Amino acid sequence: MNRQIQNNKHPFPSLLYLEWTLLAITALTAVIPPPLRQFRPKPPELSICGVFPELSACSILPELSICSLIIFALMGLRLPRSNQINKVIYITVEILLILTTGLFGERFARLFPFLYIILVTRSCLIFQLPGRLFVTTLSFSLFLLTTQLKYQLFNFQASPQVQERYRFLILNSSLVFGLSLVFVLLMMNAVLSERHSREKLAIANEKLRQYAMRIENQATLEERNRIAREIHDSLGHSLTALNLQLETALKLWQSNPGKAETFLATAKELGSKALKDVRQSVSTMRSNPLQEQSLERAIASLSENFYRSNGILPIYQINLEYSLPPEINTAIYRITQESLTNISKYADATEVKLELTTTKGNLRLTIQDNGKGFDLGQNTTGFGLHSMRDRTLALGGNFNINSALGSGCKITVNIPLARLT
Repeated sequence: MNRQIQNNKHPFPSLLYLEWTLLAITALTAVIPPPLRQFRPKPPELSICGVFPELSACSILPELSICSLIIFALMGLRLPRSNQINKVIYITVEILLILTTGLFGERFARLFPFLYIILVTRSCLIFQLPGRLFVTTLSFSLFLLTTQLKYQLFNFQASPQVQERYRFLILNSSLVFGLSLVFVLLMMNAVLSERHSREKLAIANEKLRQYAMRIENQATLEERNRIAREIHDSLGHSLTALNLQLETALKLWQSNPGKAETFLATAKELGSKALKDVRQSVSTMRSNPLQEQSLERAIASLSENFYRSNGILPIYQINLEYSLPPEINTAIYRITQESLTNISKYADATEVKLELTTTKGNLRLTIQDNGKGFDLGQNTTGFGLHSMRDRTLALGGNFNINSALGSGCKITVNIPLARLT
């Protein structure tokens, strides 16, 4: 990840403490006497800043170096925001402070490469990859420049053998310092990449939590609709048949009490079944509506109940070449049940035909009556029709209704079986 840190404060407090530790080591160097030199001291005009005669006394200004070091340390408390100009100014000021520390304090200059390492570290926190590479390259270039300056000053004093050793020492230190900068750059890129990955993971987890809540709400809504559909398909069918039985018994109780009693007995059976359906609905209809019986037998029971309620025996033909999954059995049973209920309520039919067949990879259910029919443009919004359509679509099937006033109604359900096997 090459994205810069968007926090104006230091995002890694432990890293800030490490920076201060390095700066403390650098400051401590100023008060520790330098080690004994094997070569005679340089004259004042040949000090590290002696290339500029007018600044030959610059080594007597350690206070300026200490102030620069303190400012450099405090700048780590607040990193610039996303404004690119502020970032450039920030890095420029830090480079000037590093040069001031090395220029006006010879003792500081012995360990001031630490400041370049801190500079590269901070550049990784505020710049993208191109800016990080530029600051790293600039730091290494300034280190080589100051090192070359020291070497030129040293040539005035040393013998050729010592100069050769000193040249090798400079080459070795430059290589180690360059590798150190590369290591710091790679390490900071890895740390920032891991940090950004965790941030993106946290964002993804939050989105996932929100999606899970939406799915949970959607699942709750679908479960409510399913329960409502089950109540309508099972309890509604039983209560419709019960109402028809009671109406018939009410008409016959004076003219034909015996036959009225038969209708009342049937109504009692339907009432018991309705009570059972209510109990099943309260328990979210977890039990199988077919009650362990085959689909053929369940449809035969529906036909018998329809005959007892309406005096019309449906003509049904069932040809299943192989057993069906439970979800398809339940859907076909409920669709058949709801169709017969609608015919009892609205059709005024004298003939009902039902055909259930399976072909290669497909199941087809056809329910047709010769009733009064209805206008498809006005009477397709009922819950029963929606329930049948939803059950069919849930299995990847097609649900079609053909009807017209005075022409009966035909319901056709096609469900593919290949995707479910």
